[in-house]
Amino acid sequence: MEEEKIISLIRERDERGAEELLRCYGPLMRYVIAPILSDEHDREECLSEAALRVWERIGQYDPTRGSWTAWLTAIARNAARNRLRGARYTAQTGEIPPDHPAPGPTPEEEMLQRERQEELRRALWRLRAGERILFYRKYYYMQTTEQIAAELGLTPRAVEGRLYRIRGKLRRFLGGETHD
Repeated sequence: MEEEKIISLIRERDERGAEELLRCYGPLMRYVIAPILSDEHDREECLSEAALRVWERIGQYDPTRGSWTAWLTAIARNAARNRLRGARYTAQTGEIPPDHPAPGPTPEEEMLQRERQEELRRALWRLRAGERILFYRKYYYMQTTEQIAAELGLTPRAVEGRLYRIRGKLRRFLGGETHD
């Protein structure tokens, strides 16, 4: 089933949309979740949470701001990272009370964070496409160096070397140090 049809079904609240989402894009979402969550049960729970978020937030999807797959992978990645963060917090402090408010940034902190994100986004677009993709794989999708190396036909050392040079470029672009 094509992307537009799945989006349309989800917007219409047709359950076939959710089924097709998981059938067509479940493998991609699992691929994004897997490097972040090591437990298979957590991965499947996270996939369900991500699909639910897509269902609930379909109104926020704007094709002019990015592709459907980019939006889906961002939701899957964020769901996995939130689940990982929650697991770490629970392990450190015990159960979280149901009425406990989520700690969040202040409006000023949110504004500063948005500005930093925009500055980083502009710096990333100054990289060559291959460098940008490598950076995203390591730091956005949280893939291991070994996984990236295997999929690109490189050695882990070569991947680390490229990432080292990319981080140096980004520091220069962002006005930081010129050496490591």
